[in-house]
Amino acid sequence: MSLGLQINRVLSQNLVPSSLVAEKTKMGSEGVKKPRILCLHGFRTSGHILNTQLHKWPQSVHDNLDLVFLDAPFPSQGKSDVEGIFDPPYYEWFQFNKEFTEYTNFDECLQFIEDYMIKHGPFDGLLGFSQGAILSAAFPGLQEKGVALSKVPKVKFIIIIGGAKLKSPSVADKAYSSPITCPSLHFLGETDFLRPYGAELIESCVEPVVIHHPKGHTIPRLDEESLKSVMSFIQRIKYDA
Repeated sequence: MSLGLQINRVLSQNLVPSSLVAEKTKMGSEGVKKPRILCLHGFRTSGHILNTQLHKWPQSVHDNLDLVFLDAPFPSQGKSDVEGIFDPPYYEWFQFNKEFTEYTNFDECLQFIEDYMIKHGPFDGLLGFSQGAILSAAFPGLQEKGVALSKVPKVKFIIIIGGAKLKSPSVADKAYSSPITCPSLHFLGETDFLRPYGAELIESCVEPVVIHHPKGHTIPRLDEESLKSVMSFIQRIKYDA
């Protein structure tokens, strides 16, 4: 008997086992398991803020994804760009110099994310915005080289919003020495200050799906065309979840 028939049968008896309800919530509209995605927020924001930002996207997108939001390990060490827009607390994944070539607490950040994935996983893929996108895009290569996420399942896909490459030579040599072969969806803003670096990242990906939008360094709303692209990407990753 299919899961849907089981649930309908139980509902008709006014008895709803929590295990069936929990399983149903993991399924998309077609009865296929929703891709479970760990979402990494931007610099000096939070998981709650990223969750709020992503609700610009239609409910049809959210209905087909199982999104989990994590706060970065380090409290903000300076002023957040979202002060006055979103309430604190704010967090950052790691710290960096002005040229973005030297990092502090980077290894601790990688271990923090892996520990969370071990405890709360498994996860199928990653979604990131800004600093979270930079991390998300680096993980497939770092995982392949055994530098990060060595104790969790392989990252199957990445969704990158306002992303770029890591610039620290010691990290970049491992993260991008091979093409990023997993399915990848990229949002590239026309006026985003990271646009050139996001385009550079896209060049390292095999058959990336790229959505261009007219905004800056932000999570854009989806117009009719971009929504089609997102839903098509979801269909692609859904059957690998």
